[in-house]
Amino acid sequence: MSSEIKVPVLPESVADATIATWHKKPGDYCERDENLVDIETDKVVLEVVAPDNGVLEDIIKAEGDTVIAEEVIAKFKAGAQADSGSSDKKESESDSKSEEKSGSQSERPEPAVDSNDTMSPAVRRMVNEHGLNPADIKASGKGGRITKEDVEKHIKGGSGSSKSGPSADLNTSAGPREEKRVPMTRLRKRIAERLVDAQHTAAILTTFNDVNMKPVMDLRAKYKDQFLKTHDVKLGFMSFFVKATVEALKRYPAVNASIDGDDIVYHGFFDVGIAVSGPRGLVVPVIRDADQLSMAEIEKTIMEFGQKAQNNQLTVEDLSGGTFTVSNGGTFGSLMSTPIINPPQSGILGMHRTEERPVVENGEIVIRPMMYLAFSYDHRIIDGRESVGFLKTIKDYIEDPARILLEL
Repeated sequence: MSSEIKVPVLPESVADATIATWHKKPGDYCERDENLVDIETDKVVLEVVAPDNGVLEDIIKAEGDTVIAEEVIAKFKAGAQADSGSSDKKESESDSKSEEKSGSQSERPEPAVDSNDTMSPAVRRMVNEHGLNPADIKASGKGGRITKEDVEKHIKGGSGSSKSGPSADLNTSAGPREEKRVPMTRLRKRIAERLVDAQHTAAILTTFNDVNMKPVMDLRAKYKDQFLKTHDVKLGFMSFFVKATVEALKRYPAVNASIDGDDIVYHGFFDVGIAVSGPRGLVVPVIRDADQLSMAEIEKTIMEFGQKAQNNQLTVEDLSGGTFTVSNGGTFGSLMSTPIINPPQSGILGMHRTEERPVVENGEIVIRPMMYLAFSYDHRIIDGRESVGFLKTIKDYIEDPARILLEL
């Protein structure tokens, strides 16, 4: 019996969404709870799974289509078996519909490429257009699936087709000059809106300091093996900074506050957001009640967030709220930056790469592993004295990590 596959209930304040990736094509057999399609909102990516064992009969909404909550996007037949003939026919129909939407693509013949269940129709078409062998493309999608980003990365790496025919996605001129035009994802557009909004509504100012990482590095080197064995998670630097940040927030409650109209809201809890880079952009999942967690629990939470971000599995709950944010640009090699506040928060701490530099200690020049710290804050609520004191407190805790454990 056929049933309808619908868009799930969307997060609060989200009016519509976009069909991001179909992981199955018409006629494919699906197991119960197997992911059929990714639907992207401006907050998270939602997975729609198969309601039962059966076959995906028809795709009503193609990749790139805008949809609303409870809208029918596909037909599903429970208990059915895959029909290769029906699959090929329906895939052809689906591809034809997509090509009609993209104009000139329907007039261009496509080279034959072996069928590959690890590719959606749109990705398969992209592979065909460039004459690529799917076996040569490194897959990063869930379940070993090849994504559009994988194909683009493969082409940019110089392993693409040498054919000179026109492409719907590339506007080329004579010679090696190429341009590529792709629509912004909903998540990327939302990130852009929030960053611009922060610049327009907050009086952002940034103060800097540097911190000697040697004490933390020595402590980590001494206990990292035992920590891993005991807690089944690696000891990183982020847990030290989260702990130091929480202690600094306790001393300077205005940094943990936010502005709501003409009121200042002081939060009596410490929900620390951790900026994480995912395939679809920067996201900030939140460590709830960070003051009540051990360093091992903080490290495990950060590790889980990183895995979920890479697999587009972060939920609205993971990303909601937060009273302060910590961002580590050092993972990408950044020496110094001025991080932008994540509204409605009033401050963000920017970490950077650690490098050996000459510093003066007790009148002598010595080499130490140093890191620049940047603290961007909303000057409407946080004064210069508080901002400098807040950042100095974090520096003191990192340079003497025993104070974190003793809560001094």
